[in-house]
Amino acid sequence: MSDQIPEDLQHFQKDFEKAEKKVAGEIDPGMRSVGIAVAILLLLASFLLPHTGSVNGWDVLVHSDAAQGEAVAITSQLFVWFALVFGALTGMITLLTRRWTLAWVTAAGCAVGIFLGVLAIWSRQTPSGVLNAQDAALANLSGPGIGIVVGLILLIVLTYLWVGVAWSKTSLQLAAEEERRQHAAEDEDAWMHQARLGRPETPDRD
Repeated sequence: MSDQIPEDLQHFQKDFEKAEKKVAGEIDPGMRSVGIAVAILLLLASFLLPHTGSVNGWDVLVHSDAAQGEAVAITSQLFVWFALVFGALTGMITLLTRRWTLAWVTAAGCAVGIFLGVLAIWSRQTPSGVLNAQDAALANLSGPGIGIVVGLILLIVLTYLWVGVAWSKTSLQLAAEEERRQHAAEDEDAWMHQARLGRPETPDRD
């Protein structure tokens, strides 16, 4: 790499390499960042909506007395926690830091949250089977509320957006690596050509 940098700039080589690595690890969400930010705000707001019966998402999150009264299953709690941690908190950190690895972590966490959301809705539709019908009153437990449905939809949207952001960066990295390989091959061919002419570019180090 130093052979391609002018002599008066070679002492900046390490700075160039650090800057290149930093840029390679960053994402540029572009207009997607607006959609992601709006989806995160709506996801947090959905915690105020009924998750089941009169129990909202925050009640499920802290497993309040109201949540215990509705016999909220562990799948619902996990869904809310994944929505909060990966859908909201990690998503906001990723938008601020623009780290490529965090974008993939956020997308993966949201995808797991979608699976847990589907299980949470199923558990509210079949409470007696989940809880083995230990109490006759369990048959009157509320089904899934609007909050859990809205939260699930928003996690699907966030997963789609984050995968798009992370994959676009991956495509750029692959293209850049291919371009570097081509330049390296061209440089090697040029050196071999000079060597055949008897004028190798590498100076005598003795």
